[in-house]
Amino acid sequence: MSDIENRCRIVLVAPDISDPVIAGEIMGNALRGGDVASVILPQYGMDDSGFQKYLETLVPIIQKVNVAALVAGDSRAAVRVKADGLHIADGMDVFEEAIGRFSPDMMVGGGRAKDRHSALQIGEMRPDYIFFGKLEGDIKDEAHPKNIALAEWWASLVEIPCVVMAGQAIGSIVDVAESGAEFVALRLAVFAEPDQAAQMVAEANALLDEKAPRFGR
Repeated sequence: MSDIENRCRIVLVAPDISDPVIAGEIMGNALRGGDVASVILPQYGMDDSGFQKYLETLVPIIQKVNVAALVAGDSRAAVRVKADGLHIADGMDVFEEAIGRFSPDMMVGGGRAKDRHSALQIGEMRPDYIFFGKLEGDIKDEAHPKNIALAEWWASLVEIPCVVMAGQAIGSIVDVAESGAEFVALRLAVFAEPDQAAQMVAEANALLDEKAPRFGR
């Protein structure tokens, strides 16, 4: 296990930019900034046809650098573009159905666990990861304290990896890493200024290299 794999890693949440060419350029730039484990691609307000075209552009860019492309939205489109996995942000029934249909051929993770009980319900489905927070939940500089607390509890108890939504400030990843979470999700912290995306990914990795605790496994 490399040192990067032995500490909290970055999951990027693609910004709300529907133009596939522009979005592809921004994402390609961000991925040149350093280690990224995966990218979650939300549908935002795109219609199904627009989202399909968007995925056809973005997924190959992401996979070309050995990063996992996870589609949040249309599962049929995800299969057509050969994405690596699905991010489920809907209810328990949708989550359970997606795991039954697509796992283990595709990664399936996500969830909107609001408390320990709902987190354990998700855990019983054996997803590839659980997500604490919302994909558009980076509304403040810091990560939401409730998500940090859930991650601390989860990481100490359950082997299924967790992803925690960070805040808008790049430094918020330190609190996430210190919770024991395996992954930290970044959106506005990286993409608020698109031309600086690579620099922000590099800065985030430097912070994690310096301050993230190392896992004991």
